[in-house]
Amino acid sequence: MRPEPVTRLAPRGVRHVVLTQRWSELTFLHWPVPPAAVAPLLPAGTRPDTLDGTTYVGLVPFRMEGIGFLRLPGVPWFGTFPETNVRLYSVDGEGRRGVVFRSLEAARLLPVLTARATLRLPYRWARMSIDRRGDEIRYTTRRHRTEGLPHGGTAHVRIGRPLPPAEIGPLERFLTCRWGLHTSVGATTVYLPNVHTEWPLYAADLLHLEDDLVAAAGLPDVTGPPPSVLYSPGVPVRFGPPSRVRT
Repeated sequence: MRPEPVTRLAPRGVRHVVLTQRWSELTFLHWPVPPAAVAPLLPAGTRPDTLDGTTYVGLVPFRMEGIGFLRLPGVPWFGTFPETNVRLYSVDGEGRRGVVFRSLEAARLLPVLTARATLRLPYRWARMSIDRRGDEIRYTTRRHRTEGLPHGGTAHVRIGRPLPPAEIGPLERFLTCRWGLHTSVGATTVYLPNVHTEWPLYAADLLHLEDDLVAAAGLPDVTGPPPSVLYSPGVPVRFGPPSRVRT
């Protein structure tokens, strides 16, 4: 089946909400990579999603806010913390585009353990901070020793002007408008859909980057400054129940 179009709004709704949250103060850092380099890293039943024959690896630091279950209110302290993910882009046999997380750093231990136990997501407990001063924002992360080697890094970004819709092109939509995730739960691959409002996107300049999370996630050949840097103040998000991916 042909993949669903990449659109700024979700191509489907979520009838039964199982999880709510807000993603805020995000920076999207992206590097192009050959699809063959990431294909072995994806769950069974999925393949690399591509734009003009190229796929991408993303490093995305942000603040998770107010995680809530079902339609209950979000939990202020437990559900709010800095997070950083290393992600790839996937499409399954039904044409559903998604994200595959290679690693997720989070500053709260209980959400880390919960996500590992339920969806087998590769969360790591880390010491993290987000420092915003004017139009500059600095993200730092370092895994706790209990999580193995102390991988982490620092990203320092200057936020620029907001991008009008006419300037949000195919690449920006491909990298940010992902309406679900693919993950392996045991021998099964599942797809977890989400919906949210349109991304407010801003141009951004990367002032400094120290990172070994991308290499630790199985992508040691991704080097140099990322060609794509975007910032967003964030969006509220709703997740629907997972469904099985045919393999």
